[in-house]
Amino acid sequence: MRAPPPRITNLALLGVLLIAFASGVGAVAAGTASGRWVAVAHGVVGVAVVLLVPWKSMIVRRGLRRARRSRWASLLLAALAVTALVTGLGSASGLLRSVGGFHGIWLHVAAALALVPLVVWHVLARPAHPHRTDLSRRTLLRAGTLGAAAAVVYLSITAVVRAAGLPGATRRFTGSYEAGSFDPAAMPTTSWIDDVAPKADPATWRLVVADADGERELSLQELSGHDARLRATLDCTSGWYAHQDWEGVPVAELVRTTGAARSLHVHSSTGLLEPVPDR
Repeated sequence: MRAPPPRITNLALLGVLLIAFASGVGAVAAGTASGRWVAVAHGVVGVAVVLLVPWKSMIVRRGLRRARRSRWASLLLAALAVTALVTGLGSASGLLRSVGGFHGIWLHVAAALALVPLVVWHVLARPAHPHRTDLSRRTLLRAGTLGAAAAVVYLSITAVVRAAGLPGATRRFTGSYEAGSFDPAAMPTTSWIDDVAPKADPATWRLVVADADGERELSLQELSGHDARLRATLDCTSGWYAHQDWEGVPVAELVRTTGAARSLHVHSSTGLLEPVPDR
């Protein structure tokens, strides 16, 4: 296929990057099987970025000949984009699970986030304004061909990963790898790059419960009097999951009266504040 005009290539790449970022955020939030299409879409769009690289590289080579002062920022942008692609593919296939003690998915997310300000700068410094004529039959055919090719390549890579028995073949639909199922001691205790599991003294630790009747504290000994059991899966956004048999206290037994409240706010000792809507 003949290379499209540079402006079309830049607009296509910008559009694909925006979809990649949006689907990446959506993949983190997708925790049910019905939302697996978001993770698949993220993978397909990632392949589309790779397919656009040859056309974009032609533009980059011409730009480097002009010796602009900003070329180093452009090269940094390219390096981060390559890093995001390599770590994303490496994490998905299982060939690059970690680098220097950092999970591949962490590096993928970090590179993607670092790309955001550079992409914004690039768009503002070198704008590629869309024209009405861009929505031509040829452009639509090229977009359709790119999308179809990306989907085919993505499915081919997935098939190769499974046929070769690579670790990526065992990933959950969220993209997470199993870690410590039914073995709590082997389950990760950190969830992000610099997280440190807080230490608590069982004798002094208290659970604070606030409902329509007021606020009260419960000790670990009081909570241990309940023996509700549930087998459930914890799927962490940092790329791992574990099946465990959990034992604890049902929330319904902790919250006595809700009043007009429509949601429950859980505040962990790590600082995370998570609203749980009323179902």
